[in-house]
Parts: sequence; structure tokens; C-alpha cells
Amino acid sequence: QVQLVESGGGSVQSGGSLRLSCAASGYTYPNICMAWFRQGPGDEREGVAAIDGDGTTGYADSVKGRFTITQDNAKNTVYLQMNSLKAEDTAMYYCAAEIMSCYGDFWDDGEYQYWGQGTQVTVAS
Repeated sequence: QVQLVESGGGSVQSGGSLRLSCAASGYTYPNICMAWFRQGPGDEREGVAAIDGDGTTGYADSVKGRFTITQDNAKNTVYLQMNSLKAEDTAMYYCAAEIMSCYGDFWDDGEYQYWGQGTQVTVAS
């Protein structure tokens, strides 16, 4: 059973930065694809950024150039560096994991088998 624990959310002014962390444990698979999704009040859940086991990354158009996803394999942790934050980035951010690979499809949330509890990001305009 894979456990995902997010941290790093909080409140920040528009234009500020935050770094989210997602620590994964409890798996023995050789590869894992991890992603960040978010859901704002009244909104559908949307994919934000993802990284596959081979280092391939994907980003939503709305965050390209502002957010960066990285992974530390030694720590089984994925990070989401969020810069130039906007009020519309306000949401609950969830970490998700798909065993083995995302096979190039990062945004189908139904494919992710494991989810964290979420961490709130609030950006004041």
C-alpha cells in the first residue's frame, strides 16, 4: 500500500512562492509516476504537473513557466515549486501516484491509484 503525505501549503500574497512536498512510502515498484492535481472551490479537479519515473514531466498550460516539478528518488519525494503565484492558483493541492508509469497520459486522474490528503494553497490578490 502506497502512502502519500503532502506538506508545504499555506497562504501567500500574489506574486509569491511556495514549495509543496509529497513523500511517498510503502511501495516496492521499480518506477512510479507522480503528479499534482488541484481543486478550487466549485471547480473540477485538474492536473497541474506530473513527473514519470524516467524524468519526463508535464505541465498544465496555466502553470507553465511558473511551476516546476522535481523528484528526489533517494527520499522518494516529489516537489512542486510554485512561483509567481496568482489568486486563481488558490486550491487544495493533491499528490497522486500511478504505479509503474503514466505512459504519457498525465491528466487522467482515474489512472492514479493513490492519493494524498491534500494541502491548501491560498493566494491573496
